[in-house]
Amino acid sequence: MTRGQPYSFSISPPVAAALAGVSHYALHVDVDAIIKASDALIPLCKRLGVPVPVPQLYGMSYVHVSTIGVEVVNGPDVMEPSTKPCIRTPKDIDRLHEPEDYLACGIVPERLETVRRLKARRPDAADRIGHDLEGPVTTAELMMGPDFFTLPYDDPARARKLLQFCTTSAINYTRAIRACQGRPVRARTQGMPDDFGGIFPPEIFQEFVVPCWAQIYDGLGEPGGTRTLHSELLREGHLGFLEELKIDSFDPSVDPHLPPEVLARACPVPWGLRIWPSVVRDLSADELVEKYRYFASFETQYIMFGMGDLSEEPKIAALLEVARELE
Repeated sequence: MTRGQPYSFSISPPVAAALAGVSHYALHVDVDAIIKASDALIPLCKRLGVPVPVPQLYGMSYVHVSTIGVEVVNGPDVMEPSTKPCIRTPKDIDRLHEPEDYLACGIVPERLETVRRLKARRPDAADRIGHDLEGPVTTAELMMGPDFFTLPYDDPARARKLLQFCTTSAINYTRAIRACQGRPVRARTQGMPDDFGGIFPPEIFQEFVVPCWAQIYDGLGEPGGTRTLHSELLREGHLGFLEELKIDSFDPSVDPHLPPEVLARACPVPWGLRIWPSVVRDLSADELVEKYRYFASFETQYIMFGMGDLSEEPKIAALLEVARELE
């Protein structure tokens, strides 16, 4: 090692829910449950030696798409929110239109109100109601389902039209929610998650996806600011586009096509690694420490891991120990 290895650690909301004896759904809607779950983390965080997360709504990826017709399925009997597409045939794309007021659509009003009540009780609470956006390919898939992935071949004009709608809508929604919450409309660090972006081969990706990604970064990021990307399906053939897009930090998550050996050889921009929840679940503490040391041998931009279940505390303690040692 020639330098310290940065790391990032988080505790998943289900852990907080289990400690507090509340449901996952309650962390989306119930201020009392959100505060109780945050306070329940204090002993665990002290044992692990990590900061206590501030009270916050359970993360939600679907807030923006709920404003443009996608139905979000959530409730007391739902483990994780899901969605129902709103585009049934390609012709439906011709009738798409943005809402007049994003703040009055979909699940935005109820989440804004929950945050308002939460911060009235706990001023230190986070004000975020969910991810600002999903990338255009993921948004198109949420709107149309898997049928979207054949659209660039079957109906290129409508594929472009849908991706442009997803892009413009994401920009306008994000600007509206940032202004509502008093955040800068242009972010110094602009991130984007687009897990499905790499499902298209490089030639289709270059034509259909790259211009939309560039438009989002240009439209929402501060000039000269930092650009981050999370995408799970890119291949080696896509990596050159990251340099073209001026990406400062690439998170491949658990992309099966981009193990660290490939990233070290072929990625032209800084990148990080994650130890995925299923790996934490399945490996022993010793095996996790060995994996962490192997990841750190690449001197990656960061290593990210988290605690997804109460039973994992001994494994997490071992991971934190090696992370602090190498940091």
